[in-house]
Amino acid sequence: MNGIPLVHASLGEQELAAVAEVFASGWPAGQGPRGKALEAQLAERFGVDGAVALSNCGVALHLALLALGVEPGDEVIVADYSFPAPAHAVRYLGATPVFADVRADTGTVDPQAVADLVTPRTVGVIAVDTVGLPADYAELNALAERHGLFVIEDAACAVGATYRGRPAGALAPVACVSFHGRKGATSGEGGALLTSDPAVAEHARLRSAFGITSIFDQAQVVGLPIPTFTEIGYNYKLSDIAAAILQVQLNRLDELLERRDAVAARYAELLGDEELLTLPRVPADRTHTWQSYLVTLDRSVDRTAVAAELRGRGIGCGHGTWASHLQPAFESKQACPVSADLFERQLAIPMHAELDTDQVERVADALRGAVRAHAARPV
Repeated sequence: MNGIPLVHASLGEQELAAVAEVFASGWPAGQGPRGKALEAQLAERFGVDGAVALSNCGVALHLALLALGVEPGDEVIVADYSFPAPAHAVRYLGATPVFADVRADTGTVDPQAVADLVTPRTVGVIAVDTVGLPADYAELNALAERHGLFVIEDAACAVGATYRGRPAGALAPVACVSFHGRKGATSGEGGALLTSDPAVAEHARLRSAFGITSIFDQAQVVGLPIPTFTEIGYNYKLSDIAAAILQVQLNRLDELLERRDAVAARYAELLGDEELLTLPRVPADRTHTWQSYLVTLDRSVDRTAVAAELRGRGIGCGHGTWASHLQPAFESKQACPVSADLFERQLAIPMHAELDTDQVERVADALRGAVRAHAARPV
């Protein structure tokens, strides 16, 4: 039996051809022609005033917080059930991440939980589009406006998703996206900061290149321009090689997301009647990119045993995502009971655009058998 991986990037000949063009151009580094073209493509697709191509989403979060003026001692409320990149970014600046619990039905941050955590030290909120499903931005943006807070959308998993007809990545004044290998559009690693505020984009662009303008642009000037370093910056640039791959991937995105949608729909058909599983819920006002497909196991099911059986049969699976407040790095004494429960019971099963019908059916059949075999109560 051939293995079925949990994730698989959809990269091929078109992407290779784009890379060859960059090799021939002589400029593979960052902030060159392909990087600029990618930024223009991103700004147009998301309908934003500024797009900055970056090496990953984590650095986009860091630059966003810098541009918004976060300082040591500030508190930033972050969605708890997530890869903890938002909390890491807050800590980079000496600020305190305050973890907000999530909704049990969607795993996205609960606006009421956010409201309950606002204090005089709170300066902003980082919402997360959990594994590709946008959060409740109407409520979150209204809450932030009432309290004078910023909102950052962590749309790492959600490129291609929508909320009330608007694209994820444009649901808050500043958004951060990822092009990691398991995303719908990928260059292996990569990310971007998207914003409606050109000043935020310019601040992020300078800080992403050690605080100076593009070396490529300087090379086009007759004479000898010598840049001046006026502030501390970072090397967060995206290479033109990766930018070229992403231009192709963004052009293919709708097709690739359609394939993921089809996989999710088939899982729902095959597993919808299994009482030992709860399938993902997508509210009617938004769409999902299915970066991951997470099932929630009944409390009677031994998740570790299920995972071991699936992996023993060559079927990839994972724990889902993290209850960030439980991670030792953050030393949090907060309670986020819904997030903690999802962290204990959710299981990721194979989800990517390369899955065929037979593979999806094999996964569903193996999962159904495994949860029944490893339930504490008889089925």
